[in-house]
Amino acid sequence: MVRSLRESKAKLSELVEAASRGEDVLITVRGKIKARLTRAEASHEQLRGADWARQLRTFQRGIAARGTPRLSTGRILAEDREER
Repeated sequence: MVRSLRESKAKLSELVEAASRGEDVLITVRGKIKARLTRAEASHEQLRGADWARQLRTFQRGIAARGTPRLSTGRILAEDREER
């Protein structure tokens, strides 16, 4: 799929969706191809890290909901290291 920069700005969400489905989207400026949108492949480590961060935030919210002083991420990590 080839789209002009002007059209790409107006329909970016649609073009990102098309790229996420595996379709290459070429973006032109004055008739010359300047960029390509393609599907991104997330690595297993990135997914694990994002999942860990999400779990940590959930844990911190749970502590805060009980009225316990909120622990910083640094303190939680330090305590985890001490336990190992």
